[in-house]
Amino acid sequence: MKKAFTMMELIFVFIVIGILAAVIIPEMKSNKLREAAIQVASHIRYTQHLAMINDKFDSSNSNWYKERWRIRFKEELLYSNLSPAGTYPKIWAYSIFGDTSHDRNPNLSEMAKNPLNTNQYMSGGYNDTLHLNDVRSMKEMRLGPSYGIDDILFSGGCRSNITYIYFDHLGRPSNSIIKNTPYESATAGWHKLLTSECKISLCKDTCTGTSSDTEVIISIHPETGYVEIL
Repeated sequence: MKKAFTMMELIFVFIVIGILAAVIIPEMKSNKLREAAIQVASHIRYTQHLAMINDKFDSSNSNWYKERWRIRFKEELLYSNLSPAGTYPKIWAYSIFGDTSHDRNPNLSEMAKNPLNTNQYMSGGYNDTLHLNDVRSMKEMRLGPSYGIDDILFSGGCRSNITYIYFDHLGRPSNSIIKNTPYESATAGWHKLLTSECKISLCKDTCTGTSSDTEVIISIHPETGYVEIL
């Protein structure tokens, strides 16, 4: 006949559970940063996918190259025409769009639709487009409120002040200001393809460009556009 657990055995089990909880629960809380990185990496890959299946080349449009699919990050959102109006600092949201208006700012007609919910746009909101209260925006793409991201840093092969990546029909990544000619015929220094890894740091405080408990780095490789979390 099987004996019941003794009081000492039960106490021992509770102690072990308590120790495991003390170790695992804080780790689960800190995973918000990792979750944000996994989501952003996935959306970068999706942007590349859109660029490869939706080639923007048009011989009748001299500005065709400006319409390539891109993912853009922005910190301080401004709403003057949408209610409630005002400035929303430390929001850090991002959007996926093809820039048909050639102004590097997403509007509703340019934004990608959420493939899991076609009533939503793939944006956390942007200036006077998709206010934070708009159910058509994706709240998880607002990295500030959703994941506690206070800072984002572009470094490595990317310019620190150009917080977006765009792809061509071969999936090759670029990061720069689009001027008056496609990179295929651009002079050195202007919107060329990446030649070294672009690093995007997501941080719970001010970014330093070094992986830590409060900072995670996403790397985008040149040519292939391969994305990894460091």
